[in-house]
Amino acid sequence: MSRVRVLVGTIKGAFILTSDGKRQNWEVSGPPQFAGWEVYHLKGSPADPNRLYASQSSGWFGQVIQRSDDGGKTWDPPGGGPTMSPEGMPKGESNRFIYEGEVGKHLWYDGSQHPWEFKRIWHLEPSLNDPDTVYAGAEDAAVFKTTDGAKTWRELPALRKAKGHLWAPGAGGMAVHTIVLDPNMPKRIFIAISAAGAFRTDDGGESWKPINAGLKSPYQLPDPDAEVGHCVHRIAKHPSRPDVLFMQKHWDVLRTDDAGESWREVSGNLPSDFGFPIIVHSHEPETIYVVPIKSASEHYPVDGKLSVYRSRKGGNEWEALTKGLPQKDCYVNVLRGAMSVDSLEPCGVYLGTTGGQIYASADSGDSWSPIVRDLPRVLSVEVQTLP
Repeated sequence: MSRVRVLVGTIKGAFILTSDGKRQNWEVSGPPQFAGWEVYHLKGSPADPNRLYASQSSGWFGQVIQRSDDGGKTWDPPGGGPTMSPEGMPKGESNRFIYEGEVGKHLWYDGSQHPWEFKRIWHLEPSLNDPDTVYAGAEDAAVFKTTDGAKTWRELPALRKAKGHLWAPGAGGMAVHTIVLDPNMPKRIFIAISAAGAFRTDDGGESWKPINAGLKSPYQLPDPDAEVGHCVHRIAKHPSRPDVLFMQKHWDVLRTDDAGESWREVSGNLPSDFGFPIIVHSHEPETIYVVPIKSASEHYPVDGKLSVYRSRKGGNEWEALTKGLPQKDCYVNVLRGAMSVDSLEPCGVYLGTTGGQIYASADSGDSWSPIVRDLPRVLSVEVQTLP
């Protein structure tokens, strides 16, 4: 029977949750890995399920990339362990993330120009066929790549030439928070940046183009036809549909059927078109899930009821999935990276909340139950289906 491994990143460490294919009884690892550190993302290699990568970060002590070769039992910073600061505290210097060439500047909150500064890695996307190759999405917005299992990293600097001087941070900073690889076109990569928009490369990162036609951001942009500057929260696609992507934006749920050349809104009957995550069913490429929240300033469920919304028609027509989710006095949020699916049948759906709850559905979202309720604030959820 297949097994499921759920990888959870939180503001105070990482957790691994495991179950058999029935997904009824769960084992929760503890105490957390990298306790006390923010773990923005934790993800396994599709080419080697026991090869895991984690982004361990601290505003005080820096960035450390961790790697496991045994499914999370043990970890090692392949670029060298944390050093000690003069105060005797660990300082993260595992790997070096250096912007290549003339770094330049980007827009700042007040409209001035501000130098690019590396802060942390938000997202790790392992190659589909090589466990040693990983793409990393950084704040300030950039994509880095390793081909030696995270020992060294090189920036793909052409991304910043895609009108990078016009990018500006949103309330949560300016980060590459989503990286989507195309199994049908190995050199095609989609990314999303807050608050710059979505971008695509068809040549492995040698060049990039904005793919934001059709996006509207009336409260952020004076130009209704702006090519960059849109606050994209998340993009997702199904491996069998290379040109179809779905997007949750800062207001609006959208889809493209031409690899981002044009987008159209599919928010339909959602109670709010504001939210952060969007995911696609593992077997049904037209079935998508979102978690609407009240507004850009009130990051909690509409009417205090945690609801996942599902569309089986690629958008526009949505149904609320609430069985097993709190429907009273619930004011948590689900962040952009905190929702995922497994590849079992029926498809399992998983989400983590800012209140530390992990909810799972073993029936494609029809019903939900909590795996664990009292973790730290959840930043990311990824799922591995294991033999």
